[in-house]
Amino acid sequence: MLKSIQQRDLDRNRWIKITMGIILVIISVTMVLTMIPGPVGTMNTKADTVANVGGQDISITDVQRQLTQAMRGNAIPEIMRGIYAKQIVDQMIFQRALDYEAQRLGIRVTPEEQRDRIKQILPTAFAGDSWLKDRYATEVQTRAGMSVEDFETFLRNEMLLEKFHQLVTDGISVTPDEVQQDFRRRNEKVRIEYALIKPAELASAIRPTEADLSVYFTKNAAKYQVPEKRSTRYALLDLAKLRDRTTVPDDALRAYYNAHIDQFKVENRAHVEHILFKTIGKTDAEIAEIRQKAEDVLKKAKGGANFEDLAKKYSEDDGTKVKGGDLGWIIEGQTVPEFQKVAFSEPKGTISDLVKTQYGFHIIKVLDRETAHTKTLEEVRNDITPILLDERLNARANDISAQMAAAIRQSNRQSLDDLAKKFNLELGQTPPASITEPVGALGSSQDLHQVVFQLRPGELSAPLQLPQGFVIISLQDVLPAHQGTLAEVHDKVLADYQQDKSLELARAKADDFVKRVQSGEDFDKAAKALDFTVKTPEPFSRTGTVPDLGTAKQVSAAFGMPVGQLSAPTQIAGNWLIYKVVGHEAVIPEDLAKQSDQIRQELLASKQQAAFDAFRIALEDRLKAEGKLAINAEAIKRVTRSS
Repeated sequence: MLKSIQQRDLDRNRWIKITMGIILVIISVTMVLTMIPGPVGTMNTKADTVANVGGQDISITDVQRQLTQAMRGNAIPEIMRGIYAKQIVDQMIFQRALDYEAQRLGIRVTPEEQRDRIKQILPTAFAGDSWLKDRYATEVQTRAGMSVEDFETFLRNEMLLEKFHQLVTDGISVTPDEVQQDFRRRNEKVRIEYALIKPAELASAIRPTEADLSVYFTKNAAKYQVPEKRSTRYALLDLAKLRDRTTVPDDALRAYYNAHIDQFKVENRAHVEHILFKTIGKTDAEIAEIRQKAEDVLKKAKGGANFEDLAKKYSEDDGTKVKGGDLGWIIEGQTVPEFQKVAFSEPKGTISDLVKTQYGFHIIKVLDRETAHTKTLEEVRNDITPILLDERLNARANDISAQMAAAIRQSNRQSLDDLAKKFNLELGQTPPASITEPVGALGSSQDLHQVVFQLRPGELSAPLQLPQGFVIISLQDVLPAHQGTLAEVHDKVLADYQQDKSLELARAKADDFVKRVQSGEDFDKAAKALDFTVKTPEPFSRTGTVPDLGTAKQVSAAFGMPVGQLSAPTQIAGNWLIYKVVGHEAVIPEDLAKQSDQIRQELLASKQQAAFDAFRIALEDRLKAEGKLAINAEAIKRVTRSS
């Protein structure tokens, strides 16, 4: 609801998008971009330029700044950073291409349009039509973690994207025939019985002799090269232990509190739960029935029934239903007047009578309420302390790391033990590991493996930052790559032998099973003879799932097979599947009316997305052909590799 209970969820979603920055624009508006190959090409330009669009450079620094902003407050695994960086590169190129095309076509976001959007997102930054600029700047900084300039640039880009999306998709429609075809596709069902032959379950029963393994090993010896392995000694600045030794004095807490006092201001707010019975678009007779249903639920609520359970069962507010009707904290002025009046007047812990709003009937439970005030330092101490502790920890760790690096620059052949003693580091060692294996307790990362496999005997590495802290590494031993002996790789040879033979055995059993059934043997009887388990799942549609098999796409042929027909053995995820069609269930024509609106909306969204994706590709292709878009593939590799 706008200016209603749902406004809270809308505002929260907007701020999630803003905080996540460009990455969430990719996900929410151009989701398919990640599945479309990024722009390719070459350019002769500066080495740190990722792309040039319409004469404007996108630099590696620009990309890294966007990535840092997008990742702020979001724990993204190291292995995913390159993927996120590539998405940001693609989105920045597309955004610049849109800007160029907008200038060509005379499309723009007016100041009035941008102001109206800001008013929707930040109503508290306005008093009527008056724009409270200072409050606006504070709200943007504290809630979005962005400068006003960055926020408005982001907002303008998003609104421009919306204009193009509307321009490209405005004439797209869905015909009744398309709705009917999709209705049939979604609702036609088939019933099968099947047997799944899993090689993995047969492998343990395969017990080769040593002679069998020797023959197999000799035949496949090239597969069993033992790569170079290295063991190390290391000295670690453990961040967890350094954190335990780091404290935050009261004067620092107070200084932070005073500098950020606006963050701790609480407006009049109420924590409420509600159960909604929608009446939008209903006739008077239907509204009367809905009121009666709401009255019945109200009696249960006031009679002691669990409010959260009632909300999960009866509420029609999809955003809060799964949370037991919990709306969280709502601010005065955020909801429609009828709802607000009850939320801010009923005593805490009470359940209201029915409240009628333009959306329907509400049953409201007031959990808590707070009047406007500024939280004291003691109230927010536990929130502030971790922030300052992290700042001090990072500063202290970086300072010690810089001292460690300076010491190693003087000589990278000094004693690791002496350095550990000097900087209070923990000593340890790692077992032999190849470049694809974890380096003992230090874990596994591209940078770590690069250091370990580039070190020479007697050298110390520069301090390397790992999740555990900063580490200095010295090479202890090198085991050269060599052809493995059967004794060295015995376990792997056994596993490979069992896997290969189990695949052969599974296929042979599948073929035998089909022959038995085709010769007239009952499906269940044939399965039992070969020690298979037969399953008969519930009828499923083309968009459904089948237990153990995954999506119905795996057995889509069943929808066109007559009852009683047996499938050929089909491989699914390494297993062999044989199934027989037991029956078909036709659609229920009366259900078309119930589903047509949803089907039409989903088909329309799909067609619009496909059209916009095609527009994006065509736009970038045209700009490349005109010499207005050039890509530096090497720079993209660097930024996605180093991110």
